[in-house]
Amino acid sequence: MSTVLEYDTVILGGGPAGLSAGIYAARGAGNVAIVDISMFGGQPSNYLELENYPAFPIIGGYDLMEKMEEHADKFNVNKYPMEEIQKVDLVSNPKVIETLTHTFKAKSVIIATGAQPRKLGVNGEKEFVGRGVSYCAICDGAFYKDKVVAVVGGGNAALEEAMYLTKFATKVYVIHRRNEFRADKIVQNLAFKNEKLEFVYDTVVNEILGEDTVKSIKITNVKTNEVSSLDVDGIFPYIGFLPNTDLINGQIAQDSNGFIITDETMETSIKGVFAAGDVRVTPLRQVITATSDGAVAAVYAGKYVEALSNAEVEVQEPVANN
Repeated sequence: MSTVLEYDTVILGGGPAGLSAGIYAARGAGNVAIVDISMFGGQPSNYLELENYPAFPIIGGYDLMEKMEEHADKFNVNKYPMEEIQKVDLVSNPKVIETLTHTFKAKSVIIATGAQPRKLGVNGEKEFVGRGVSYCAICDGAFYKDKVVAVVGGGNAALEEAMYLTKFATKVYVIHRRNEFRADKIVQNLAFKNEKLEFVYDTVVNEILGEDTVKSIKITNVKTNEVSSLDVDGIFPYIGFLPNTDLINGQIAQDSNGFIITDETMETSIKGVFAAGDVRVTPLRQVITATSDGAVAAVYAGKYVEALSNAEVEVQEPVANN
């Protein structure tokens, strides 16, 4: 039987948005808990280095998230990592989050579950995950020492991870479906100077081939329709992200890709439910914007809880004088 726990605010997700929300909620004297299906840190824990987080000209992703978690510990934020979430009910009051071991009841909820890498959706991708298909260069790059790999994508992540892979691989193809990259110019300039990178424009991946491991990929030029193949030992797709919203789909307003729609206070279409970070509709997905979202969401979740408490006091029957 699961243990029932009651909180003012329950935060789903322990990445930068969730930890920031926890810090702000706890500083506002809220009774707050952070629940995550894995260890805390989120996507940034896998980043080798960050160069755009203020006050840290360069810092390891894991190191930064460790500091954030330590900051949350300073304010005694209740943490529940490795909780397998079974059900989330955002409509009821209080809100209910059920895991295998706990039932959390909360006056307000902040969804900070982040996003996951978008898949290519081609034959061979699923079959070769862990055997040549990877979505984390930092995690698996060392396995490709003196080998040839391909990175698919045209944003900052694609080019940055491609450059990281050149520390191990002898050659890295960067395959992009357009004729120019979306990455920041400073990132592009660094990539173009890297002699181990070869850029394949106007091209998509059709199939991943191999035996026990990846041996090649089939590609098509979208302008000429020419089909060819590249001999590679691994492929790293970096073509965007999909929100981690499986447990809440249909309960709140989302866009066509499933990202949660919020207002400027991070509140969703349900009163008392907020969203922060990569899981919501936002023009920029960076660690700094996630932490900012978390702060805003926590402050307004606190205001919601306070208003709720005041309303409850107002409707109480007056005590008769004897």
